[in-house]
Amino acid sequence: MLIVEEIIKKVCQKFEHIQKMKIHITRKKLKAFTLMELLVVLIIIGILVLLALPNLMPLISKAKSTEAQLQLEHIHTLEKSYFYLHSKYSTDFTEISFEPAVLTTKGGNANYQIEIIEATNNTFKARATAITDFDGDGIFNVWEVDQDKHIKEVTPD
Repeated sequence: MLIVEEIIKKVCQKFEHIQKMKIHITRKKLKAFTLMELLVVLIIIGILVLLALPNLMPLISKAKSTEAQLQLEHIHTLEKSYFYLHSKYSTDFTEISFEPAVLTTKGGNANYQIEIIEATNNTFKARATAITDFDGDGIFNVWEVDQDKHIKEVTPD
């Protein structure tokens, strides 16, 4: 019983010591930023982003055009395989086993509408047309590929 009383007494002493520390800490003023200072910094960052954005738009457009080039390379490969098997090119995605990616307008993440615009026994041409105007100038980016794998930008954005 004596041991329990000593333990309780020591716990109470520690508790009182902790309470005194809390009071001492809460009385001390902490350095911090005010809400106005934080808002000013956010406004400055926003202005800097608005100034830099027009310079970055060509880079964004160029990066997104990589999607079109890769898709057209894939179409070319599939068309060549189909040509080696059937001695002609095809305009049908199913025949060449191409499944176009779902467009961003339909909940996907593809920025280009892919289509095979012509296919004969000896030639084909596929086109990738942007579904959004990347830099806001009203011109939509268009890329094409032919049977010789000449990928070219028909309409720059």
